Amino acid sequence: MSTDKRSSGVSSSPIDVDSIALIDSDDAKSTNSKDSSNKAVISTASSNNGKASSTTEPEADAKKKKTQIQKSESKLSEDDLRRVNTNKGLLTLLRTKDIKIKDVMADLEYEEELERLQVELVKLQRWVQDKGKRIAIILEGRDAAGKGGTIRRFTEHLNPRSMRVVALPKPTQQERGQWYFQRYSVQLPNAGEIVFFDRSWYNRAVVEPVNGFCTKVEYQRFIQQVPEFEHMLYEDGITIIKFWFSISREEQKKRFESRQSNPLKQWKLSPIDQQAQDLWEHYTTHKEEMFSRTHMSFSPWIVVKANDKRLARLESIRYVLNLLDYSGKSDAKVRLYPDPNIVNRFHRQIANID
Repeated sequence: MSTDKRSSGVSSSPIDVDSIALIDSDDAKSTNSKDSSNKAVISTASSNNGKASSTTEPEADAKKKKTQIQKSESKLSEDDLRRVNTNKGLLTLLRTKDIKIKDVMADLEYEEELERLQVELVKLQRWVQDKGKRIAIILEGRDAAGKGGTIRRFTEHLNPRSMRVVALPKPTQQERGQWYFQRYSVQLPNAGEIVFFDRSWYNRAVVEPVNGFCTKVEYQRFIQQVPEFEHMLYEDGITIIKFWFSISREEQKKRFESRQSNPLKQWKLSPIDQQAQDLWEHYTTHKEEMFSRTHMSFSPWIVVKANDKRLARLESIRYVLNLLDYSGKSDAKVRLYPDPNIVNRFHRQIANID
């Protein structure tokens, strides 16, 4: 998260959330009650069966400590209140059923950091337009790795007139008879444009051979031609940024289950997704071969550890901003250097989680 802090002349003394009705009345009562007894056993009458239950002194102390912790976690400083008292802050609160201040503030910090980075992306796009730059950003990774969600955070506030997202369907019968790179070539960025590829020509490096959608001859031809293809793009002035979003097998399974249970996300599931877990090792083999054959100095692979979606989004944006020397970069009010624990150039010695 950003290390910059906002100065304030207002006292930062904590304010109990009870005063703004963010915790329920039962919690408020429990935090206001005082223990007036030092007895070893506290007897409580049971209203259900008339029997008495006893709580030992250590248990009572433990309950007291738990209540104190809950109370301390439900306090907001003046700065916290100022942040919550915004449209973004209130929306974050309203989305939360069981309000936990710690979690709410973490959500808000993420949204604020994302917004600061998006301000820089707007500046970057303006520079791309003014200088006539051509930027192609490729997002690859296993199914459910978070590629689409990251692209949405990249593009949320960009001018759609000079930005495109390319997510091609399976090739038509006519396209199957063309040079493999042909349908991608027409999608390359024009001068002053940023293009995001939600999967790309690298379908033929991993997805197609694993699922039997191409022959061995077609695969070998692709893996030999792609360095030459990308070198031509590089020599012609196109900047290529290639991300691989890396997730664990367990995380992928969890995300598939989430999609299955959410009617708004079921469209994301496909027969290929359902086979992804069974074919995990085959994907791994082809992924490693792809890195080995297509990681080049002019178009390196950037591996993003993506089990944590939010960190993956923030750090991949930082990588792009840090890479390009756009106008106004020195005035950024947010950290631009990506976390090396999350984002790294591919190297054989780096242990990937997938």
